[in-house]
Amino acid sequence: MTKESHTKKTISLDEYGISNAQIRYQLDPEQLHDITIEKGQGVEASSGALAVNTGEFTGRSPLDRFIVKDAITEDKVWWSHINLPFEPSKFDSLYNKVVAYLSNKEVFVRDCYACADPHYKLNIRVINEYAWSNMFAYNMFLRPTELELKNFKSEWTVINAPGFMAKPEIDGTRQHNFAILNFTKKIALIGGTGYTGEIKKGIFSALNFILPVYKNTLPMHCSANVGKAGDTAIFFGLSGTGKTTLSTDPNRSLIGDDEHGWTAENTVFNFEGGCYAKVINLSRENEPEIYDAIKKGAILENVKLDAQNNVLFDDTSITQNTRVSYPLYHIENIQTPSIGKNPKNIFFLTADAFGVLPPISKLTPSQAAYHFISGYTAKVAGTEAGVLEPQPSFSACFGAPFMPLHPTKYAEMLSQKMTDSGVNVWLINTGWTGGPYGVGTRMKLKYTRAMINAVLNGDLGLYEYDKYHIHSVFGVAQPRECPGVPTSVLSPRATWNDDQAYYTTAFKLTNAFRENFKKFEPYASEEIRRGGPQRYAF
Repeated sequence: MTKESHTKKTISLDEYGISNAQIRYQLDPEQLHDITIEKGQGVEASSGALAVNTGEFTGRSPLDRFIVKDAITEDKVWWSHINLPFEPSKFDSLYNKVVAYLSNKEVFVRDCYACADPHYKLNIRVINEYAWSNMFAYNMFLRPTELELKNFKSEWTVINAPGFMAKPEIDGTRQHNFAILNFTKKIALIGGTGYTGEIKKGIFSALNFILPVYKNTLPMHCSANVGKAGDTAIFFGLSGTGKTTLSTDPNRSLIGDDEHGWTAENTVFNFEGGCYAKVINLSRENEPEIYDAIKKGAILENVKLDAQNNVLFDDTSITQNTRVSYPLYHIENIQTPSIGKNPKNIFFLTADAFGVLPPISKLTPSQAAYHFISGYTAKVAGTEAGVLEPQPSFSACFGAPFMPLHPTKYAEMLSQKMTDSGVNVWLINTGWTGGPYGVGTRMKLKYTRAMINAVLNGDLGLYEYDKYHIHSVFGVAQPRECPGVPTSVLSPRATWNDDQAYYTTAFKLTNAFRENFKKFEPYASEEIRRGGPQRYAF
């Protein structure tokens, strides 16, 4: 791709209300990289990657995410503390202020699309205030060909103005930053925050409404890869549980690392054209594919550099949520196009900081639905202000902040697809063993990889009574043996060397599961409710 690629086409932004802007259309990543450095908004790391600081916000702001409540959404969206309603008139007023703010400025415009399966393709126009935000859109969305660009018509628009600050008392926001979806006007409006994740998660949230409501397709916050035999594996998990790490496997082709759809035709397709990986404590030894993807064309966010511009991956002085975005083609072993067939195994990843869940266990359909709705992981000390000891954290469907519909809708779709495809579901604890956080140790990555490989290779097989043990508290089936993993590691109770302390902590976690699930009980079937822990503490 030459530096003049796509630049000859001229466009107007008048239809959006943006006037007299200096439009930089479809610039390639090298140009955007250079502009960012020229403007003093970033520096080049020793690897060649662009390093930027996203400013005040180094992560998403869930309490400042809104959905316009109108005829399309009023009766379909699960209105809650996650899906906050926004008045149409307030949206129109705020939109007009944002486009006036962008008028007479240099703006960066990119035409791109989401969904690798052409039957579900969603054309998007992204309008950015900053060059590096537009480079992020290049990395993370799918890139049209020259021919596709000639007749490109966008369906959704993302307008991203980090420098615009809302006035809550006038604009109806909670504070000066906001991310608002309008399904009638098909606009994602983002302001007051430079965190790029809001751009991709805005479109992800839109697809989480569009696909199940109109396309009979299950949207998933997951990674996915495919083996040489064509078997697709799906990895659900919240941030920090290993979703990107475990799906990036040199022996399997990566479909994608974060957002996918599962169709009625039993195919799985990537929404995106890139990866957005956490880089805290990243090393080539443990995660060589991700480490080597950090090169020219990648964007590092909120990392610290030394005097030679080497990244200090263990430095969290800016944030724990250090990130890198890069296009999928930075990974050597990828599936092209990003579509897989015949899902055979699903992995639910959880970083259990209490150290009581088995490192691997097989779930029944009802257990799978229960754990999917629960979306459990744990916060550990130091990750958030005020967190001094492990705390359970639940995010429905392993992605509640992005799910506009009620979680049971997605769970019912997943259960049906499990039944139709005969897929096996496994719960993987990538968290602690031998005790809780502060006492035990983090599960070794090589053991987790060995467990996943054993499943994918068929070494664990289907459930057989003499090869599995039913956990006395959680009721899940944990294998007695697994190639490449010491037998003692497979039993969390045995690693503690203190039965009383183990069971006390295990029951503490089951109570947290039950308390969290209360809000879903009126909507969940009896079968799903039976999928939770059944044994109670005395």
